[in-house]
Amino acid sequence: MKKLLIILLIAIVPMASKAQLKIGDRIPSFELTDQQGNTFRSDDHLGQPLVIFFYPKDHTPGCTAQACSFRDHESEFADAGALVLGVNSGSVQEHAGFAVKYQLQYPLLSDPGHKVRKSFGSPGLLFNMVADRVTYVTDKDHKVVYIFKSLTKATDHVSESLNYLKSL
Repeated sequence: MKKLLIILLIAIVPMASKAQLKIGDRIPSFELTDQQGNTFRSDDHLGQPLVIFFYPKDHTPGCTAQACSFRDHESEFADAGALVLGVNSGSVQEHAGFAVKYQLQYPLLSDPGHKVRKSFGSPGLLFNMVADRVTYVTDKDHKVVYIFKSLTKATDHVSESLNYLKSL
């Protein structure tokens, strides 16, 4: 029984492959493919704040609510000069279907193997195979200015990020 409990705890406890980025750290440069098959390069967007949300899986209730909440407030992020990016390990095709079904216009980036998430030191669940729900807000130089982490409060990621951007 103890072994089973330990195995279950290991499976659900958040894990990261390196130290998680902190306020003031610059995000690592990255290149991923979006839902339309286009290459997204973070360095191409220097000079623009980013709101990067790592989420577990397309088409699940919490992730759908989060993605649609970002969609519903996308113009407010644009007014603040920020670009919203959703990231998880789903394929380009999965992201394309998700984006079409829910009319998501912002980039959904495919991160196979969680390479970018792990480069952020962002925690994972289930032996680090599933992204936890973490949002990073950067300044125009791509230094982290705000981090919000909550698996259960999916839509709070939007309000927390917007409130921070509006306070600048």
